Amino acid sequence: MRFSANLGFLWAELSLPDAIRAAKTAGFDAVECHWPFATPAAEVRAALDETCLQMLGLNTARGDVSAGENGLAALPDRIDDAHAAIDEAISYASAIGCKSVHVMAGFSSALDARETFVANLGYACTQAAPHGITILIEPLNRYDAPGYFLKTTAQAVDVIYSVHAPNLKLMFDCYHVQLMEGDLTRKLTNLMTHIGHIQFASVPDRGPPNTGEVNYDHIFGVIGSLGYNKPLGAEYKPKVPTDETLSWLHRR
Repeated sequence: MRFSANLGFLWAELSLPDAIRAAKTAGFDAVECHWPFATPAAEVRAALDETCLQMLGLNTARGDVSAGENGLAALPDRIDDAHAAIDEAISYASAIGCKSVHVMAGFSSALDARETFVANLGYACTQAAPHGITILIEPLNRYDAPGYFLKTTAQAVDVIYSVHAPNLKLMFDCYHVQLMEGDLTRKLTNLMTHIGHIQFASVPDRGPPNTGEVNYDHIFGVIGSLGYNKPLGAEYKPKVPTDETLSWLHRR
């Protein structure tokens, strides 16, 4: 298996370019991030070129974080802001050679939240297509993100069918799926044709994958047996310096 370091959590104390360099030194095959927009794209691109790593994905902006927002695409009263966040993410991704953008749904229970999300994803897919960029959607668990619109893989697949765009895929985060649904082996098997990226962390503490209730040796084997060969995203929260949490990576 090949692995990607999610720099939203790993080496988060470093600047994004330095975190990219740290991931290369540690032996990761790729990187990904959350919200890189405060760092000039040219600096990120230079670090990627220097390390020969690819940035696999980044997120659309969350909106007004001070007001508790965590994405805009399913908020009926924020369509213009959602489009602006999508445009920003696609532009930045294109500038650094990143091929995936996660469009964040946000917290919404509005009656027309689904209709809004589908329409905004259609916009995102249309804007992303000329750049060869895939749009990702990710269900988040109810413990870490109570009230988040997109909660389950079934809901995500339903949205994907409704948008009906070839560059819309599911981001399958094993941590979130295990907390909400379990049955990871069957879920991966049945959903593989819809999956654009896979992430992982231990359950329930979101630590490195050599602890917790999920046997990731088994899960990684399942993923490989299904023919998935892209780097898997290590999106866990280190409780100690990141370099001290990489025994799982170094033994592979």
